[in-house]
Amino acid sequence: MQEQKGKDKSLQHDDLGIKMRSNANPFVPADLQKKVLQPIRLSSYFIVLIESGSITYNLESQDYALTDGHLLFAMPNQILTPPAKPDNLKYFKLLFDENTLALLPQQFPFLVNSLNAPTIILESPAKERVIKVFEILNQVLYQDKYGTDTEIILAYLNSLLSELNSAYFRNREPANILNANLSKFIEFKLVVETSLTEQPSINSIAEKLALSTNSLYRIVKEYTGTSPKDYFINRLITEAQRKLRYSNISIKELAYELGFNDPDYFSRLFKKSTGKSASEFLTRQDLSGE
Repeated sequence: MQEQKGKDKSLQHDDLGIKMRSNANPFVPADLQKKVLQPIRLSSYFIVLIESGSITYNLESQDYALTDGHLLFAMPNQILTPPAKPDNLKYFKLLFDENTLALLPQQFPFLVNSLNAPTIILESPAKERVIKVFEILNQVLYQDKYGTDTEIILAYLNSLLSELNSAYFRNREPANILNANLSKFIEFKLVVETSLTEQPSINSIAEKLALSTNSLYRIVKEYTGTSPKDYFINRLITEAQRKLRYSNISIKELAYELGFNDPDYFSRLFKKSTGKSASEFLTRQDLSGE
């Protein structure tokens, strides 16, 4: 599995961690596409909009068929397998990191709503507006020879995410964009990601977030449907599955790598969480793309 590379200075505006590609500005030439069609662990938020044509992406081992007006989004640390691009496909791709997201004046619950499908179907005229914003972002990022103020780029990114957030929740329960609980949940997720293998206690995480354990439980339950402990365990097991599928590592080595002192305990936890033994994940398909 490939790790997504660090910031590419040729693809971003000043110090913003934002990249964009389209038919007019592809990531790689068509003749090299097959060489990079390998699973990627995302280090940024990823959004792809299909203007016309059809394509299927694989996100977290699940296929998502996209066609006109369909949009797929993914979050950092998720596994994305890029597909070969059909000749008749018209698309826009956007990547931006947590630091760029933090510069925006509001929050976007759809980016962290992991309980629902990571897809949006845009109807006209929303589709037309979103395409226009993608086109403008592409222009200010790569075609404006005089340069564009960072604030303008952020304003268009904010406008785009506002459209997508509205479309995502249009047929779902309404969300309070400025909900303080959402901010704490995002902080919780960041703590989990940055201290995953250290396996901190839930009490220590709550203290770090200036919350009581009861408040942390209520917030995490609100956004994930599980307790903080179960969320952490599920994240560890997901990481274990990824490593077993995409890297050559023994179960014992994996247990130590994930912060478990007792490999047998890790194996029992894996079996309890997934219903399968860790050894079943060692026999995996060839993901080289060849």
